[in-house]
Amino acid sequence: MDIKFSAKDIAFRGEVREFFATEYDATVAAQLSGSPGTDYKSAIVSWQKKLYAKGWIAPGWPKEYGGTDWSATQKFIYETERGLAGIPDVVPFGLKMVAPVIYTFGTEEQKARFLPSILNSDDWWCQGYSEPGAGSDLAALSTSADYAGDNYIVNGRKIWTTFAQYADWIFCLVRTSKGIRRQEGISFLLIDMKTPGITVKPIVTIDGKHSLNEVLFEDVSVPTENLIGEQDKGWTYAKALLAHERTGMAEVADSKRMLEGLKQRAAAEINGGKPMIEDPVFQMRMSDIEMELMALEYTELRVFASMAAGGMPGPESSLLKIKGTEISQAIHELQLQLAANYGGALPSELSSDELGHDFAAEARGKYMYGRAATIYGGSNEVQRNVIAKAVLGL
Repeated sequence: MDIKFSAKDIAFRGEVREFFATEYDATVAAQLSGSPGTDYKSAIVSWQKKLYAKGWIAPGWPKEYGGTDWSATQKFIYETERGLAGIPDVVPFGLKMVAPVIYTFGTEEQKARFLPSILNSDDWWCQGYSEPGAGSDLAALSTSADYAGDNYIVNGRKIWTTFAQYADWIFCLVRTSKGIRRQEGISFLLIDMKTPGITVKPIVTIDGKHSLNEVLFEDVSVPTENLIGEQDKGWTYAKALLAHERTGMAEVADSKRMLEGLKQRAAAEINGGKPMIEDPVFQMRMSDIEMELMALEYTELRVFASMAAGGMPGPESSLLKIKGTEISQAIHELQLQLAANYGGALPSELSSDELGHDFAAEARGKYMYGRAATIYGGSNEVQRNVIAKAVLGL
């Protein structure tokens, strides 16, 4: 496979690097750090508006709706440089999840109503898929939407809803028919979070942060014009969305940056009179991760090549999701090992001097939250079943 960049691609890479170096300065980085007192929503929206002004906010969108018209190679270059620079991705729920569903399956009125405010980050979206009894087995969802004239009346609960506390809208999978195949009878609804009857309850995760929520619906009235596509056909739209979500979870460039940072820290960390990077066991684990990451990168390139030829991400997206999340977890484990005992302490329990390592709190937080990576977006166990069925024919 030829992965050499053309002169045009190299020039584009230079433009991307210059933009990131100029616009993503220390002030922006500090705002997006998530440190106490930081208004994360304002910070990420401010950064996304810079991308919007540059015309780079939606590389995956068709040009007619505000996309960049980049080639698959340019998209790959952009994501690689973003990850290597340590710049967070855009919040995906609007730009990368619901927007493709709207411009692919929505009406012209829905496109005109929703796409502009998603593109310029004026509207913040969240995803209403998982429920207390329907996580990776999403077809078991029970949140209902009963037809009542010009409205659906929605009742039920969604859980693990990221950033629902900030959201203006939520896209939901709801059950509109019963007594047929589980995957049938599900519809895709767009719901205004200000609608009476919606309650958001925070879920504080093991790292002490609040990004997840439970969202309750009690007799919530939703106009039928907010239905995407056909009633009872939402499973089709959900599958298209999830394929793109899981492809994005490979995060090769982000893992490369984390691994490089790990090497630098291991070179400075002395254990038994020698740098940890010279420890044979540590070296072996780091080399294993590096080889896995290289194999994942080539797999990702093959998927991009297929998409460049007009294909869609299929079961390969499940493979990318599995390996990408497992590799990031392996790096988190090595970071925590490098922090040693200091990684087990809460920052509030010790002074900055007692913490001993300036990255101990970071290593601990990433390790703890990172355990969820193999669960969200469809658990890796379920993704293996997808691969077994679609690839191996089992």
